Amino acid sequence: MKSLKTYAISELKLIYSILHSQVLEYPELMDSDLLQDLQSFLQSQASQDSVDVSDHGQWDDWLKGIR
Repeated sequence: MKSLKTYAISELKLIYSILHSQVLEYPELMDSDLLQDLQSFLQSQASQDSVDVSDHGQWDDWLKGIR
């Protein structure tokens, strides 16, 4: 199995955004280890880009590629 580090960040952001947008329809995603691992990995990457991941606006902008 490949590590998340081997995938393009843009691809991971897209997958995360799609999964996260479906949480209300599929609440079991909230307990998904994969979604949690992906979020943790992306937040780590965002922090390296000087994004304050506790600031929802900065986090969303980074996920959308605005920042």
